Amino acid sequence: MEARWRTSNKAVCNIWYHFIWCPKYRRPLLTGDVETRLRQLLLERASDLGISIEQMEIMPDHVHLFIKPPPVHAPHFIVQQLKGHTSRILRREFRTVRTRVPTLWTRSYYCESVGHISEATVRRYIEEQKGQ
Repeated sequence: MEARWRTSNKAVCNIWYHFIWCPKYRRPLLTGDVETRLRQLLLERASDLGISIEQMEIMPDHVHLFIKPPPVHAPHFIVQQLKGHTSRILRREFRTVRTRVPTLWTRSYYCESVGHISEATVRRYIEEQKGQ
């Protein structure tokens, strides 16, 4: 795992996201060679975007990613890039993916920001700033 803080000449940040998304109709398509290729494509595209995939689990009917992105990428942009890239290539390379669903991924996804400090701690810190 990389260092906790990510730095640039303009920012210091500690951003983490947990993403989950599913194939259309939650079909169990992500097995065997499709799973292997999906893993490879996700790692390649994430690297192109400067995103570190800290943990990845590909289940037959959904994907879990725990990532550390640069602060310039919004969650929606990240998911759009990863889903779009993998869908295009997997549908081209695997006939079973092309014939079993009209599009590989559903439009929806789950995103949760994960941090070192809890929500309660941040709220308390902000509230305490009034007294100073």
